[in-house]
Amino acid sequence: MSHITPELLLQIRDRFALIDHCPVQGQRVFFENAGGALTLNSVAETSQQFAQFPDNQGRDNPGSHELERVIKKAKDDMSFFMNTTGGQFFMGESGTELLFRLIMNACLGTGSGEVLGSTLEHPATRSACHRWAKIAGQHHVLVEHDNDSGTIEPSAYTAKITPTTRVATVIHTSPVSGMGVDLTTIAAEIRKVSPECFIIVDGIQHAAHGRIDLTEYNVDGYVISPYKMFSRHGFGLAWISDRLTQLPHNALIDGPEDNWELGTRDTGAYASLSDVVNYMEWLGEKVSDTSDRREKLVAAGNAIHAQEKALTDAVIHGVGNLPGLAAMESVTIIGGVDNPGREGLVSLTVQDVPSVDVVKQLNEKGIRTHLRKADHYSNNILTPLGLDSCVRISMCHYNSEEEVAQFLEVMQMIAG
Repeated sequence: MSHITPELLLQIRDRFALIDHCPVQGQRVFFENAGGALTLNSVAETSQQFAQFPDNQGRDNPGSHELERVIKKAKDDMSFFMNTTGGQFFMGESGTELLFRLIMNACLGTGSGEVLGSTLEHPATRSACHRWAKIAGQHHVLVEHDNDSGTIEPSAYTAKITPTTRVATVIHTSPVSGMGVDLTTIAAEIRKVSPECFIIVDGIQHAAHGRIDLTEYNVDGYVISPYKMFSRHGFGLAWISDRLTQLPHNALIDGPEDNWELGTRDTGAYASLSDVVNYMEWLGEKVSDTSDRREKLVAAGNAIHAQEKALTDAVIHGVGNLPGLAAMESVTIIGGVDNPGREGLVSLTVQDVPSVDVVKQLNEKGIRTHLRKADHYSNNILTPLGLDSCVRISMCHYNSEEEVAQFLEVMQMIAG
């Protein structure tokens, strides 16, 4: 078995908090996962437990020793989850802050040359590159993404890479178009021409939608926001390679040279990452017969990907007797109807109905979606398409076809 059955989906949904209702709004369908996924019940319980600890790490007492054990286990669990063979994990203020920090140190720690990014990227990486490349005396080069597909092919990168490309940033999945990129091939193309280039990846949107394999990618930095991967708000997580670890960075005088964490971290936040990995292992056991821990995580990722493809196919092509978005003449789907890069997300516009009104009408019927405006977060995707906004429907593997049907019923009324 490699897919999520209706029976298993019920078990999955039982493990998430507020799966079908909002404490403020009441009953609702949650199709706003790209803005922040639902939280595991175990994460909420763990967070409450560790919030009560008065102890800090680094003390010689049993409480402190336990905190250190929990943090080490969380880092080991994330190493299994992301398949690392070296480097280190550390925690920061947010995914955006960590991307800024990794890019700053990579730019300042390398010589004159180019910093390579793309127009597909979130402003977390583009803004950091724009600022720190200038300060480091480097040239910021942007690869153009394809407007029709909402993604970027490796060949587009190939044309812009030079032997003096010092830093490269890649977004694994766009939070606006919902399309992923071929990270393995892009990184390999960069390494062919500039082997010592520091490659830093924004994995924030991708993390909840399938497996992560840092050994396969061969990059130097990968950043996630755990609240978008079934954990909670308040922190970001970065993995950096041994090469990137050794670059000059902010640290305390006479402190450990390889330490990138500044100040005491929340042990409960680390512990919640172990909860996420435990959940993924549980799911992997349900959809495969393997006893190997890494294979369980891969199986879980594959099942998640398959479930979310089924959900986006249902949104686009219909479910039961309900027609999908592709059959609604007034609806335009960003990135096209059939796009193999799509990861759990469909962005759309409705002719003659402002997107803000579509989101409002859906919300009034208990369907939680999100308005993306052509602002500093999304204008890189929307402005070239001549759009001032769009509606984003974002799903995770715990969503159901019944919820898709509720959405499509409302969309039929809105789209006429």
